[in-house]
Amino acid sequence: MERMHSDIAIIGMAGRFPGSTSTHEFWANLCAGRSGIVALSAEELLANGVPAETLADANYVKAAPLLADHDCFDSEFFWIPPRDAEVMDPQHRLLLECAWSAMEDAGYPPDTQPGKVGVFAGSGGIVSSQLLSCTGHYADVVGKTGGNWHVGNDKDFAPTRLSYKLNLRGPSVAVQTACSTSLVAVHMACQSIRSGECEMALAGAVSVRTPHVAGYMYESGNILSADGQVRAFDADARGVVFGSGVGMVLLKPLERALADGDCIHAVIKGSAINNDGGQKMSFLATKVEGQLDCMRTALDNAGVSADSLGYI
Repeated sequence: MERMHSDIAIIGMAGRFPGSTSTHEFWANLCAGRSGIVALSAEELLANGVPAETLADANYVKAAPLLADHDCFDSEFFWIPPRDAEVMDPQHRLLLECAWSAMEDAGYPPDTQPGKVGVFAGSGGIVSSQLLSCTGHYADVVGKTGGNWHVGNDKDFAPTRLSYKLNLRGPSVAVQTACSTSLVAVHMACQSIRSGECEMALAGAVSVRTPHVAGYMYESGNILSADGQVRAFDADARGVVFGSGVGMVLLKPLERALADGDCIHAVIKGSAINNDGGQKMSFLATKVEGQLDCMRTALDNAGVSADSLGYI
């Protein structure tokens, strides 16, 4: 009974990824082995502002993971004035839409919750900045603080805007840990629920790269893929391709979810986070011992043994 008391149920999910407009499409594409990365023609790239001299470079990879309708937003639905919506970072807009969808997926429409619902979420930083990619158009706001330009584009305001628009009164925390942001957000949300800070929690992250329709420059020895494809855990793996996407889950104590008859997608039994400190080869490297320590802590936290795992 004590174990179940600490287990956390995932009762709602929503996501949008390259080639997938929902978690259902994403799963279907995974099962079929379909990649969300598409080849881009020179005409498309030129039309989207990529210089001709860049396209002529042999190391320029004409491929990108594109997110459908990343530039679209139903501002009226969220009671956001059109001008405010125009200057909002697409990441803020997508996070808001995805949070609503996750709660709707769980059968808990926003603004109908008597208890506290927390929000733990993060978004891309300077490399995904809408303002940075459009400094010519937005030159008059560069460097300014305050106002809709600031609030609509600063990553610190994304979770609290979400809490405000969905009327959620639990903790609202911006989580920023680079590549691990979404998983750390889930970990922190679970901890918040277990400590009694909130009864349910939204957790997730978003990243939208702008300019969106653009390839990238391959550099030998770097982590980027030379051919525009990702082959994880494959002998032919040649690197990564950075893309865009958003994912959100709604969490609730398993015991309560079972009692309320919620749809339970999965159960989180335990999690852990740590850091390697300075004992590694470089800032961007990882240390095997640190990863092992974190895995052991997570297993202990979950109360399960490593030999009971059937899938990683």
